[in-house]
Amino acid sequence: MDVAPEELQFLSIPDILRESVSIPERSPKAFNLITLVLIFPLSFAILAHSLFTHPILNQFESHTARWTLLLAFQFFYLIFLFGFSLLSTAAVVFTVASLYTSKPVSFSSTISAIPKVFKRLFITFAWISLLMFLYNALLIAFLFIFSLAVNTQNVVLSFLAFILILVLFLGVHVYITALWHLASVVSVLEPIYGLAAMKKSYELLKGRVNMACILVLGYLAICSVIGGTFGTVVVHGGERYGVFWRIVVGGFLIGVLVIVNLVGLLVQSVFYYVCKSYHHQGIDKSALHDHLGGYLGEYVPLKSSIQMENLDT
Repeated sequence: MDVAPEELQFLSIPDILRESVSIPERSPKAFNLITLVLIFPLSFAILAHSLFTHPILNQFESHTARWTLLLAFQFFYLIFLFGFSLLSTAAVVFTVASLYTSKPVSFSSTISAIPKVFKRLFITFAWISLLMFLYNALLIAFLFIFSLAVNTQNVVLSFLAFILILVLFLGVHVYITALWHLASVVSVLEPIYGLAAMKKSYELLKGRVNMACILVLGYLAICSVIGGTFGTVVVHGGERYGVFWRIVVGGFLIGVLVIVNLVGLLVQSVFYYVCKSYHHQGIDKSALHDHLGGYLGEYVPLKSSIQMENLDT
């Protein structure tokens, strides 16, 4: 699918997904290593988290040792999740951009470039985390006040109002998630980060909010199904399912989540170019080439078969 710059803005969601899943074919070795070293540990940790905390919670008592163990586990889990999430994002976005600019792609070159962009991603993620924290705090406070103020005489009306408010706030959550994902790509590919990257992401999303929300909702829905199935069969299915089937299902679900996370990161990168094209912002391949070159130093230009390589500014 050779796409001209002016046609990128017309890509549909199936087109974006098709382009995203085809990208690893351009450099299978690099993407296989990224998947194995970065995305697999991230996906495993996301699902295995409940598997390790469940026994602790089952035996939980008010003893200080139990509290300490649980809090320590949660702390290291969040650090691990946070770190590998940033590393995976930086690696995939950087590799896709390198392919686009015909730069040589290898796992070692990607890893060597990550330290240069990690700080930028960290600052952007910190601001997004603050925004998400404030949003969640506001949601909890609002729902608490609403629960005290509702007319309990009309249970149906109160329930419908509660659902409406919850849906509206969930919409905001999805939008913030889309803002976060696009800002992460901006932080890697442009010389801005933090609030500036969030502002740029907000501008790029204009006119493409519905598409972004559909992509995010699809990703979150698939992850919810995977997580729910893992919890039902692997974590809580000890009496109903044997050890063998729990291992088989658990391994299968981890593999599916690895693929979902990889495709999700690829979609982030492609969607960035779609938004740029929609706003008629030329994709300066020379500038992007130099920007990536600043991470890698000298390079020998190679030809890449990635479809979007044919985009000229």
